[in-house]
Amino acid sequence: QVQLVESGGGLVQAGGSLRLSCAASGRTFSTMGWFRQAPGKEHEFVAAISWNGGRTYYADSVKGRFTISRDNAKNTVYLQMNSLKPEDTAVYFCAGYRVGSYYDTNGYDYWGQGTQVTVSS
Repeated sequence: QVQLVESGGGLVQAGGSLRLSCAASGRTFSTMGWFRQAPGKEHEFVAAISWNGGRTYYADSVKGRFTISRDNAKNTVYLQMNSLKPEDTAVYFCAGYRVGSYYDTNGYDYWGQGTQVTVSS
């Protein structure tokens, strides 16, 4: 059974940092991604990373503030979030890529349950 389990969310003040983790079990993924969903909004692409970490992709809104990385020995993907802003408040999901665009939810076929990130002003 394939599972993705996120952790590391919480409440932080604007300007602060959080590190999210996503532990995968049951299979490995060539590319892993992070998405987020704010209340009343659609899922939004945040970042993605290739198998060896050589290629990373970021939404413009998080470039320079967020860093995606992975540890294949632990089958875990991370999202380091710095200089957080209130508009970063959302539920963050990790996802295992299948085919198509890295930026589109349709390209991913396995999803975690999400972890809440709340940034206070």
